[in-house]
Order: sequence, then structure tokens, then C-alpha cells
Amino acid sequence: MDTRAHIADSLENALFLEPAAFDEAIIGVAHRSGMDPVVAYDRTRVIDILARDMTREEAEEFFEFNIIGGWWGDVTPVFIDTRYAE
Repeated sequence: MDTRAHIADSLENALFLEPAAFDEAIIGVAHRSGMDPVVAYDRTRVIDILARDMTREEAEEFFEFNIIGGWWGDVTPVFIDTRYAE
């Protein structure tokens, strides 16, 4: 079973980025006090995926404005910056 299907089976209201190419950036599920769990993405990987079709600078700008800047309710995914964990 792929990651998206596994998470969708576990989280009734899971919200995923589209297109499914972003699935390779999923790193797990984030749990928050008093809120439903949400899909967690690796921020750098999402930008890497965007950069396949645009410059890196354009990808970062698109990410900041259209993805991080978006709010789709309490199930909006979170984006983890894993660079600090290295």
C-alpha cells in the first residue's frame, strides 16, 4: 500500500497536496493537541518537486505564496523543515 493510501485509511479527513507527485514528499502525520492529525510534508522536497517545472527561485516563491500561504481548514497539511535535523 502506498503512503497516501495508508494515511487516507487512517485519517478520515486527510488533505493531500495535488498532484500526486507531491506524495514523495510525505514524511508522516503530525499530531496536534486538541486538533485532528494532518499530513506532514518535507518542505525541501516539496520545493524540489516544484523546481522540476520552474526555477528554484520560482519554486520557493510559489511554495511560500500558494502552499504555505494557503489555508484549507483544520486539516491543512504541515510542512517540516528537516534541514535543521541534519
